[in-house]
Amino acid sequence: MSARAMTVAGVMSGTSADGIDVAVVRILPPHPNRRNKGTVRMGHPHFARPRLMLLAHEGFAFPAALRKAVLAAMNAKSTSTAELARLNWRLGLAYAEAVKETARRHNLQLDLIGCHGQTLYHQPRAEVYAGRKFSCTWQAGEAQAIASALGAPVVSNFRPADLLAGGQGAPLVSLLDYVLFADDKRGRVLQNIGGIANLTAIPAGAAADAAIAFDTGPGDMIIDWLAQRLFGIPFDRNGALAAKGSVLAPVLAQTLRHPYFRIAPPRTSGREQFGREYAAKFLDACRRQSKNPEDALATATALTAETIARSYARFVLPKMKGHGADFILSGGGARNKTLVAMLAARLEPLGATLRQSDEFGMPAEAKEAAAFALLAWQTWHRLPGNVPTATGARRAVVLGQVSYA
Repeated sequence: MSARAMTVAGVMSGTSADGIDVAVVRILPPHPNRRNKGTVRMGHPHFARPRLMLLAHEGFAFPAALRKAVLAAMNAKSTSTAELARLNWRLGLAYAEAVKETARRHNLQLDLIGCHGQTLYHQPRAEVYAGRKFSCTWQAGEAQAIASALGAPVVSNFRPADLLAGGQGAPLVSLLDYVLFADDKRGRVLQNIGGIANLTAIPAGAAADAAIAFDTGPGDMIIDWLAQRLFGIPFDRNGALAAKGSVLAPVLAQTLRHPYFRIAPPRTSGREQFGREYAAKFLDACRRQSKNPEDALATATALTAETIARSYARFVLPKMKGHGADFILSGGGARNKTLVAMLAARLEPLGATLRQSDEFGMPAEAKEAAAFALLAWQTWHRLPGNVPTATGARRAVVLGQVSYA
């Protein structure tokens, strides 16, 4: 199938479960008359970087009842089949409404939609269940509901193909990171801070199959949980509450001993490691040190900053070949001024220059959704979407499944 230009919507709802991000991009094949320095082999001969232009992006908060249902289902110890079936369809309807409204506001006609879905469970390492040992993942959201509502095909269920190729099913934003940000002279680190924080590191002049990518650990997840539990607000806007607190050094030191932070990439994490049970234990540890709730938020913010900085220093910096590195932030955490200040204090002495993805034409809130638009385009053209050096897969594979309108 020859690649063609398409207008594609990407749909993302992350582990923070705060809502839906939609990004619409115009994707064109690589220029046919120009040698593309990004040409690499990733399971398809001479994969070359397609060209992207962001047309629109919108964010939609989950209705309160839906968010409650999502949070209750994530990594739940017990639930009912009826609840899971209803949640799967309800999410599909919510995604359809968000995409339809985005297209209406910007007067856009869509050729294709890529929907990540809502991760309810992600187990990247094999465990024994019912007599067999395997890894598994589940992203809910009925794709056919989106296709039927929009009259356009939908690519969904992106992660299983990578898992079955020996990967961890994440991170999958690495392809977009390479397509948009790879540079011949500057190393680039793309740090997304959603519920979970993940990075893609691209040394100067590197091909896509030299990219390094992994989850650094908790992003906004623990911060948001504390804001809701202690202050009754969805999140700590601009990090204003954390800025009033003090970091509890003993709690931070204890938390940094978590085994996850010692695992070498590739690695991936989620609510299974850093969800509500972990956050509750974290809060108990903070309360043993201080009765000031702002101190707990400050310490959680410092945890995110420190795990990002340590991940960069240990696993990325040695591979940047002495070139300068732009550390480009995206995701909701990129708007947290206290977190960004903590990151700057830790990263700038290591030679990293903090920047925002907005400076490169991709708003912080739109990047992950745009990534799944690109992955959908790859799938539609039967091109691989994973980067094996990022996920740990044995080979590059075509991701996802197509639901037709």
